[in-house]
Amino acid sequence: MTVLVWIETEGGKAKPTSWEAVGAGKLIADGFGVGVTAVVLGENAAGVAQEALKFGASSALACDDPTLTTYRFEAYAPILSKLVADRSPKALVAVATAAGRELAAAVAADTDSAILSEVVELSVADGQVVATRPVYAGKLLSQAASTGEGTVCVTIRARAFKAPAEGAASGSVETIPAVLAEDSIRTKVVSFEAEAGTVNLTDAAIIISGGRGMANNPKDAPAGVENAEIWKAQDAFANVLQPLADVLGGAIGASRAAVDAGYISYAHQVGQTGKTVSPDLYIACAISGAIQHQAGMRTSKVIVAINKDAEAPIFKMARYGLVGDVFQIVPALTAELKARLGK
Repeated sequence: MTVLVWIETEGGKAKPTSWEAVGAGKLIADGFGVGVTAVVLGENAAGVAQEALKFGASSALACDDPTLTTYRFEAYAPILSKLVADRSPKALVAVATAAGRELAAAVAADTDSAILSEVVELSVADGQVVATRPVYAGKLLSQAASTGEGTVCVTIRARAFKAPAEGAASGSVETIPAVLAEDSIRTKVVSFEAEAGTVNLTDAAIIISGGRGMANNPKDAPAGVENAEIWKAQDAFANVLQPLADVLGGAIGASRAAVDAGYISYAHQVGQTGKTVSPDLYIACAISGAIQHQAGMRTSKVIVAINKDAEAPIFKMARYGLVGDVFQIVPALTAELKARLGK
């Protein structure tokens, strides 16, 4: 008996959030008194499997078959389904990425297993996996428990769980075969084309987001603003928010209103129709806090709101709030942080 954890990789390297899945898997494994087995598929699987042992997995399964070099659902899902069917683990854990969601759902369907999705807390009680997950666009937290003796598939929200500290590797790596041959897989990956301007909000520990309020007319700039051009919305993200993000080592996010208005690309959108994030620090600048936006960032550890409207809904969920003009507050905050951090 064990808990299987799928380690998502890209280009032969583990995605950082996969180690959080190991941490979540250990919570379940400790509750049942079993170990954690990392499952690594694709390029450099054996190398990543050894790394998984350093992050707390007690054993690992690796498959470096040519059919798995790039992620394809048709190639990956049968392997995980076979592992669950053959080994009857207590749970299969994956991060709730696009790939993790579809793989967990497929395994649950193939093996008639329970599934708990978008989990932010985990425990084991009375022999059942108990999960806490957001519902109603993040307005409420709901508890759900697995039933029966079978495997439960669990997808966790990125950055909701702590990754184990890296240490010395202990445990063994077992090589497993692929399930399907290349001629049995209908999809082929021909090539990849990198998209310019993409941003990885899901993994970001700090996010500075801007809303529709980033739009202002340069002629209305107050006397204290040296460069009135920063009041233009398209420039404000680059000239007001980006310097703050650079000082803090964070990423730039945006509300749907800002994206729809063309201030910044969709890759930065946080919310119900954008990215769901759980950073350690989320600074919302000129964002009113509509429920659709809250759905994407409600689980942030610390929320700071900066808005001219003292009645903006964002203040109800913020730990710290500043009522005022972002074009005065953010540059001042950036300058102070530069001085204190020596940057």
